[in-house]
Amino acid sequence: MEEMAVPIPGTVEDESGPAGQAESDPGKNAGDDEMLQAAESMGAEDTALEDGTEQQATENPQNITDEGSQDGLQDDSSDPDSEAPSSIRLIMVGDILLHTPVEESAHQPDGSYDFSAIFANETEHISAADLALVNQEVIIGGEELGVSGYPAFNAPVQIGDALVDAGFDVICQATNHAMDKGKRGILNDLNFWDTTYPDIAVLGIRNTPKEQGDIYLYEQNDITVAFLNYTYGTNGIPLPEDMPYAVDLLEESKVRSELREAEELADFTVVIPHWGTEYRLKPDSMQEKWTNIFLEEGADLVLGAHPHVIEPVEWVGTEEDPEQMLVYYSLGNFVNWTSGTGDGTANRMVGGMAEVIIARDPETGEVEISEYGIRALVCHVSSGLGGVTVYDLADYTEDLAAENEIIRQDGHFSRDYCTDLCDNVWGDLWY
Repeated sequence: MEEMAVPIPGTVEDESGPAGQAESDPGKNAGDDEMLQAAESMGAEDTALEDGTEQQATENPQNITDEGSQDGLQDDSSDPDSEAPSSIRLIMVGDILLHTPVEESAHQPDGSYDFSAIFANETEHISAADLALVNQEVIIGGEELGVSGYPAFNAPVQIGDALVDAGFDVICQATNHAMDKGKRGILNDLNFWDTTYPDIAVLGIRNTPKEQGDIYLYEQNDITVAFLNYTYGTNGIPLPEDMPYAVDLLEESKVRSELREAEELADFTVVIPHWGTEYRLKPDSMQEKWTNIFLEEGADLVLGAHPHVIEPVEWVGTEEDPEQMLVYYSLGNFVNWTSGTGDGTANRMVGGMAEVIIARDPETGEVEISEYGIRALVCHVSSGLGGVTVYDLADYTEDLAAENEIIRQDGHFSRDYCTDLCDNVWGDLWY
């Protein structure tokens, strides 16, 4: 396992709503007050769910120790001095949200597209993982269907090339934009992956019915991990009549059944839900409901997407076993250039890279999370070819922040603003 050198610190979804319509957005103008209150509202108290059950959070939901591990991750092993067991290092980043200015920044003089600038500063971290996941927010229908941004997104295939070159292994495509280009968009997307990168795992969309045992499993070091990817919906666009299975939806009976199957097939189960309320800095009741369902059915790790802003990370479980499942409620955007303006717009420029080490306990034989953390990221946007890229917040200077053109849309944006946001949502967990 390769170690990564990490410094340890002591409008509307114009973008993601239904075509031609903004989604309900109680958090879109969150402003400074909501930002500062977000983490405080996610305390250790029990969270009452809609169905009347209760989900217990640990008293220390971020599992903060006095000192982080060498690479910034939090050590959750019972014996940190014991010999390192067989393990898997997993990372995931949030939304690849290709607004028109992002696509324009990748559009080359010869008419081709090159998105490599977006990932240039993060490729080392991504490729160092044993398994790297990404939320591919928009369908990759190719130029045949017309490259487009909001409201009906469609990306050229070169974004797929860039994702693979950056080191991603698993592409999560169960999003509310999966049907933006209809059945043809789904088919073009899957055809691209099948013919160009057959070894890349694509989750959440399909061109054939899901069958028993059709769950993505990753095996390494005698550890088997199952992955399930779902979305709450597709912006009101119906699934094709002849392909009702095209997008994996958060349907309770289906999800429960597949989680039980995953538990039989694997040592460890990861769920990647597309859920929550856009621009809200804390989980909503829908996320709480589904968190409880995932917990009941034995999931071990939840990596959330969709809100386009970061949300807290916490352990959930029962009173007897409060650390049963680790939840990253939202990783925010990896890349975007929203057209939104005003207070809270700057929040959309901060994302996270979840980093989790899964290991088999040498004494019990159980596969569990031994270390975890989150790398804070900033999306930097400037006009011109290759002007959109992503930095570690730890490496992002005030001079760079002053050049980020998002300031024209939200004057609050600065490096300090981004740091305060991470502090208030993630506490001491980020690096």
